[in-house]
Amino acid sequence: MTLRHNLVPFFLMLLLGITVGAGAQETPIQELGDEIFEDVNLSVNNNQSCATCHDDAWGSTGPDSIINAGGAVYEGSIPGEFGDRKPPETDYATLSPVLHLDKSGTWVGGQFWDGRATGEKLGWPAADQAQGPFLNPKEQALPDNACVVYRVSVSAYAALYEEVFGDNIFTITFPADTNALCADGQLVPLSMDNRAKVETEYDNIAIAIAEYEAGPEERSFSSKFDASLEGMYKLTKQERRGFALFQGKGKCKLCHSSSGKQAVFTDFTYDNLGQPPNPDNPALIEDPDFRDPGLGGFLRSRGEPEDVWRAELGKMKVPTLRNVGAKPNPTDVKAYGHNGYFKSLKGIVHFYNTRDVKPECVEPLTTATMEDAIAGGCWPAPEIAENVNREELGDLGLTDEEEDAIVAFLETLTDDFF
Repeated sequence: MTLRHNLVPFFLMLLLGITVGAGAQETPIQELGDEIFEDVNLSVNNNQSCATCHDDAWGSTGPDSIINAGGAVYEGSIPGEFGDRKPPETDYATLSPVLHLDKSGTWVGGQFWDGRATGEKLGWPAADQAQGPFLNPKEQALPDNACVVYRVSVSAYAALYEEVFGDNIFTITFPADTNALCADGQLVPLSMDNRAKVETEYDNIAIAIAEYEAGPEERSFSSKFDASLEGMYKLTKQERRGFALFQGKGKCKLCHSSSGKQAVFTDFTYDNLGQPPNPDNPALIEDPDFRDPGLGGFLRSRGEPEDVWRAELGKMKVPTLRNVGAKPNPTDVKAYGHNGYFKSLKGIVHFYNTRDVKPECVEPLTTATMEDAIAGGCWPAPEIAENVNREELGDLGLTDEEEDAIVAFLETLTDDFF
């Protein structure tokens, strides 16, 4: 492509008020959230931060090609401890509403693949979500939210915290051996007054992280697609064809809404795509009968009636497609889907296209990897057979060239183009 045909000239970018080579300025609370997001000391072994599993260069998801090529689940702060899902993308996640039933009876909003960060606590699912990994024994594994608050209070960015939230965090009386207690996995003994202060500051920490995720580093609308809407980039013929297919024959827009000038490419709902289990998932290796119940499992755990949760078994959060193709190098492996079964955009688009056309794999391919299933001309049985979406995917009738065109369009959604 040439500059004349595809990119707006430099002087016109200046006339349009576009800053070249510099991002928007973070606010103090966003800067604080960034510091917390990057702090490895907020884990039991001082070795894992939020950014460990949510790397900007990868669209804020897992950054290790070797892990992504296998189970796609990242080891926690404690060696040998693994969760059972691929890290969800945090880019644009702050736009998700509080989990609710819409007028059609569809669950919308929340965070995590299963929606368990509902937003009902802090009014913002992204903030509810931010509190989860610190205390998850499979992730940062701190035993007590007081450990998080204490370590923030003695961090290098404590002065910035005070600037944003005041000095109440420094009025909490922590035991002298707090850090040792936290490292040993023990609760921190606190008075009722100090415990109440910890709860307030823990909420503040989560809000700061969510504000960072809502800021210019994580939500910039700066992709080729956005540039094309501003007349700053002309989509190639293949990219334009891919967008047309995305809107029409491919049925992608039915779940990944593309309307509006700053489309988020998700409707924040939940779907069971009929995705096969990932044979390299540590949870499946440990328990061959493991099946991820998704939203239905969460709704069951919080006491919803059986007819409610059963109708949602196997359904996972529809992710944004923004930055779905982001990775540092074309040869890097990025995993897709809640369990990371798919190892390329082409692979998952091909699955959407042919899931109900190809036969179900039989032995020895019943637990095949994506690559082996494609080579074998089949797809393994879905992880959860109930509630599979049969209307919007599975037999799209796309040609190989049309699949490639959709992939080309998806790659225009990677930020930092301008």
